[in-house]
Order: sequence, then C-alpha cells, then structure tokens
Amino acid sequence: MAATAGAIVVATIIQPRDNPDPALFLGTGKAEELAGQVKEFKADLVIAAQDLTPVQVRNLRDLVGVKVIDRTGLILDIFAQRAQTREGKLQVELAQLNYLLPRIGDSALRYSRLGGGIGTRGPGETKLEVDRRHLRQRIADLKRELHEVETHRMVQRQQREKHQIPTVALVGYTNAGKSTLFNRLTNAGVPAEDRLFDTLDPVSHLVKLADNREIIFLDTVGFISELPHQLVAAFRATLEETVRATLLIHVMDAGSPNLFEQYTAVRAVLAELKITNQDIMNVLNKSDLLDSENTIQRLTKEWDAIAVSAKFEQGLTELGDVIQKKLAVSVKVCRLRLPFSEAGLLDLLHRKSRVLEEVFTAEGIDLLVELDNPLHNKLQSFIVDN
Repeated sequence: MAATAGAIVVATIIQPRDNPDPALFLGTGKAEELAGQVKEFKADLVIAAQDLTPVQVRNLRDLVGVKVIDRTGLILDIFAQRAQTREGKLQVELAQLNYLLPRIGDSALRYSRLGGGIGTRGPGETKLEVDRRHLRQRIADLKRELHEVETHRMVQRQQREKHQIPTVALVGYTNAGKSTLFNRLTNAGVPAEDRLFDTLDPVSHLVKLADNREIIFLDTVGFISELPHQLVAAFRATLEETVRATLLIHVMDAGSPNLFEQYTAVRAVLAELKITNQDIMNVLNKSDLLDSENTIQRLTKEWDAIAVSAKFEQGLTELGDVIQKKLAVSVKVCRLRLPFSEAGLLDLLHRKSRVLEEVFTAEGIDLLVELDNPLHNKLQSFIVDN
C-alpha cells in the first residue's frame, strides 16, 4: 500500500507485542531504534501498519521528527488519489473528515499536514484547518449531498427492477483482477491497472447474453482486510448496489499466497453489509499463475470455483455459461401464436428473447420462445397450449 501511495520504503521495523504501548505504540527501545532509522535513511515519513491513536501519532512524531500516519490514513490517501467522479470525491472526503474529527484538537498534527505529500491529498485537504464545529457542519453537508446521490441511484435501481433486468456484481479483494474480468465480460474498456484500489468509482454496463436476455454487470471497489469503518460507512450508498445484485461473483486471486485471508476479508465485509443470502459464485482469476493443471483442479474443487484467466481470456466461455444458467431460473419456454396484425412483435422477440422455432401459417406466426418474466407478462394474451 505504501508503494501504491507513492512512497519508497527504505526500512521496516517489526516488534512482537501482546499489546501496543499506549504512548508510543512501539516500546521505548523500538521507538528509539525507529528514530535512528529515520535519521540514517533521511526518511520524511513513518507509516504504521496498524491504526494509531492521536496521542500515539503525536508522541511518535515528536520523537522521530517527521510526519507519522497510520494504516487508515494511508488507505484514505490512496482513495483520495483514485476518486474521479463527484460521488467518489464526496465519499472520500466524508471518510477523511470522519477520520480527522477526533484528531482535530491536535494543532501540531494539523500543521504537519501542510507540508504536502502522502497523507495530505484528497478533496477534503483544503478544509482541514477548521475547528470541530465547522468540521461537523461539513460532514452534515456531505451526508446530505450523498443522500441526494443515493436517491438518484435508488431511482435508477427501481427502473431496473421494474423491467426485471438482473444484475451481476463483481466483488473481491483489491487487485484480484475484477476490472480486467469486467472488461472481458462486457467490452466496457474501463481502466484496469495492476495496482491496489484501481477501481474506486463503481461502473455498470448492459450486456446482451447469447439468448438475447439483457443483464447489467457491476464493477465495484476492491475490499481489503479490516477495511476502515469510515470507508464502509461513506461508501455504503455505492455498496448498496452489491447488496441488491441478483448474483455476486467473488473474484479471487488464484496466485496469491494469502488467498484464504483475502477470501475471509471479503466475506467479512459482505457480512457487515448484511449480504448473507445472495447467490455468490467463486471465480479463481489469474489461474495462469498456477504451476500445473493439477493445482488448478485442486483449488477449484477446494473453493467450489471456476478457474479463469481474464488476462489471457481463459475459462471465460465456461464462466459465461454458468452465469447464464444461474440467471435462467426465471426463463419460461412458451409457444406463441401472433396474428399477422401483430407481426411487429417479431422484432421485439428476436431482440429480447431466444426464438427456438418460427413457423408462418395461414392464421399467423407460431413461435417457440424462451421468455423472461417481463416479456412473459407482456405477451400473455398470445401464449397458446403446447
């Protein structure tokens, strides 16, 4: 994550402890060692892999003489770099300000942010030099703006539900290859770089399946272990799309040595969002990184998953077939008889359904078709007994 934010790591210090020191996080001796490393390498930033209290940040900064940020501060900085849309910027700023609110009383901390660099970026950086009252007012304004965005998103979702267009959401650990897989499935051409949190703003794309049914694919923000609660709260409106998806595809990095931990972290976030009863399909992406076909077969069986390589377009046909089958539960095979006066419906049927048979008779047009629920209801009067 440090490299993703733009830092060059010159030294790492680890101290096994049962409990963090309340004043310095590290023990006194280790903290002195840290100060020596900062001086030796002429470092200008210290990043803690865990979250620190405001007191620990202040004491460590006074000891080492450079800026100190913690894990949540680092993640917020990365998110601030990634936010592109108005909604994304609002969400990041809200998360930043909720994180800073309990720390705003530390004037030295506030002034330390003025030097620029990691920990100072983002939509909210010009609003940090304010008192608690102004911070709370800004937070209230952001929540109001995000509520308006959420209302607009809800209207769009209701339109999809009205037309009963199923949605398939891609979820997973950050950098598992969700955006690359999303591009392969949709030809959407969204940016997909090999870096953490490359996708911050959600993307949706309408796709027509082989049987002419339409579905919407959603690409979502990547998760991470112990995702800061400020981010979960701020991005709840965006993640609501995931909650309501018809099908979830959990994209997993097959080549990661921490596959189990990443899987557990994603499922923990889904549980926090109260996603427990949706249909979730595991997909092992980056299977090209595995050493043998035996390893692929073992992992797919172990995780009840489909192995794919989005990068090399391997396994995508099988994945598409499974998605189609999982979404086909609402499809009904019906025989229709259209009078010639309703021949205009043929175009609709060929565009929106799968036509299995089509015969022109003296009375009209007889068809055998696969219909989803909306079309079935619309064409109810033309359905005849088989």
